[in-house]
Amino acid sequence: MYSLGIDFGGGASKATLLSQNGQVVATATTEYPTYYGENGKAEQNPNDWFKATINNIKSIFSQSKIKADEIKCVCFDAATHTAVLMDEHGKVVCNSIYWTDTRSIKQKEFLEKNFGKDIFDRFYHKVDTIWTLPQLLYLKETDPETFSKIKKVTFAKDYVRGLFTGDFVTDYIEAEGSMFFDYTTKSWSKKYLDILGLSENNLPKIVNPLTCVGGVSNDASKLTGLKEGTPVICGSTDTAMEVFAAGAINKGQMTIKLATAGRICLVADSISPDQNLVSYSHLKENLYYPGTATKSCASALRWFRDTFGGDYESFNEEIKDVPIGANGLIFHPYLNGELTPYANPKLRGSFVGVSAGHTKPHFIRSVMEGVALSLKDCKEYLIGKGYTLPKSAYIIGGGAKSEIWRQIVADCLGVDVITTKNNDSSFGSSMLAGIYAGFFADFDDAIKRCQVITGSTTQNVDNSKIYDKMFVKYKKIQTVLSDIYNV
Repeated sequence: MYSLGIDFGGGASKATLLSQNGQVVATATTEYPTYYGENGKAEQNPNDWFKATINNIKSIFSQSKIKADEIKCVCFDAATHTAVLMDEHGKVVCNSIYWTDTRSIKQKEFLEKNFGKDIFDRFYHKVDTIWTLPQLLYLKETDPETFSKIKKVTFAKDYVRGLFTGDFVTDYIEAEGSMFFDYTTKSWSKKYLDILGLSENNLPKIVNPLTCVGGVSNDASKLTGLKEGTPVICGSTDTAMEVFAAGAINKGQMTIKLATAGRICLVADSISPDQNLVSYSHLKENLYYPGTATKSCASALRWFRDTFGGDYESFNEEIKDVPIGANGLIFHPYLNGELTPYANPKLRGSFVGVSAGHTKPHFIRSVMEGVALSLKDCKEYLIGKGYTLPKSAYIIGGGAKSEIWRQIVADCLGVDVITTKNNDSSFGSSMLAGIYAGFFADFDDAIKRCQVITGSTTQNVDNSKIYDKMFVKYKKIQTVLSDIYNV
């Protein structure tokens, strides 16, 4: 018997088929585009996610040769904040604004000026362009015709799941990422929905991620090969799933993420609202994960690859002989603004210290080191807020596949990093589906039976001292350039 987890990431959807014995049997990935444009535009087409899902499920069946009735539960997850806007018939009225979009700066500033304290008190986060509230306010003010068509607002994974089951539901962790879910009342906020001209009737019902919300419909069965009626649980956000997938399920455990965005997430037993942290409930009851966020992480290296050519494998070879510090070249990865610890969408990326002696490999290493230094900025902020960080952490995300980048991160952050065989969000979703299906007793049992640790990268103390000195320069450069970008 099997469970199926499906994730929608920044540039691709991935599906993972998990056996009841905790073995990954098959995986499938399908890429889709993000549509960029002027003034920080970043959008995705919800129909691209659905097409990717169909491709992935068909591929899973083709690879595994299993029968449809052997899949006992399906679970979806996706990036937070990504709203899907539909008319009364459930038809999508426009592309979804992705969380890296920065066009809502004016709306963010309006909300901050007029409601900043109240928003923080209710939603435990500072207003920023990543949140659904300013994004929808931007759409209302710049495209009122499209906005007037909106009758239903849901979120990425919930939209795709709804095409499978017909449900109109979301989970409480996803809701926490909207900036119109009131932490104090655990419900949608009428006050801030009124600002948008929406009501609770326009929004999905809120349930637990493990709640079964329906079964695979006849139409979805015909498109994918899944058995009609197969249970589908609500699921949750990609970060909640990957924290679980990595094995960080108890207080004091930590993950370091090198994916589209970079994150340090520390599992805690209470939530401490902070202006520069993004903190959500953990999948496991009574736990939370105060998280830092580096907005451009592996996406920064992807930008470099797409702009200047090459591929990731060749990058790792090219930089082997480049010394630590890339001969004085320092990169700030603020390609779409920055979150922790600045929460400033106006910041921009930079290479500083360029000389005639620098070659492409120097720039490649500088990008990797710049991301690591940004994560160090996040780490230092957590320490400054009184959090005690462990001496080791699980490292996850596509960037963690690079041995060199793992070593850079370990040295720069001064921690040992642990790698696991499977740790992406779709793996987390497949384990959550496995819990519902009865394969695993609970979260701890799922990790005990599914997690495979593949290695550890130990920090080089001498290298850490070099990065400590680089970090001083990194911060000085950020301070000077921020004055320019904030004009």
